[in-house]
Amino acid sequence: MKSVAFPLEKKNIKDILFDLASFAFITLTPALSHVSTLPVYLLEPMRIVLLLSLVHTSKKNTYLLTVALPLFSFLISSHPSFFKAALISSELALNIFLFFMLTKMMKSYFGAALVSIFVSKLYYYFMKFGMLQTGLLGGELTASPIWLQTILTLVFAAYLGWFYKRRIQI
Repeated sequence: MKSVAFPLEKKNIKDILFDLASFAFITLTPALSHVSTLPVYLLEPMRIVLLLSLVHTSKKNTYLLTVALPLFSFLISSHPSFFKAALISSELALNIFLFFMLTKMMKSYFGAALVSIFVSKLYYYFMKFGMLQTGLLGGELTASPIWLQTILTLVFAAYLGWFYKRRIQI
């Protein structure tokens, strides 16, 4: 019997290890919130994972995670709901797409990151409003305070801007 081997390059191993850590982090987020009494979910763990993936893995891997993380979370815990998982996935994919598109048009990685996050959040809230109105989703329009989202957006944009600027200088 012949066996087929798939050669794993160092880059692929790095992506696989990052993905495994990402799935573990997303799986443990509710437990971390419970144990620490801090609502870790308000810190946008999926966006954190995707921005780290954007910086430390490949573009293809980052897009894969935009679909896989919300779906995985739904499959293992039924949270978020299927429709919200689809909404989160589409918002994160839009965020990544816009970041790459804007980096070609703008000279500032910080600006590209800031605009891509802001626009993807506008998309998210517009779509969520529609889903709330049609009954596909329940709950409130905003689950986390706008001031916290503003701070996180600035921090995320600063991290991406700093990293990409540093990458070009090296």
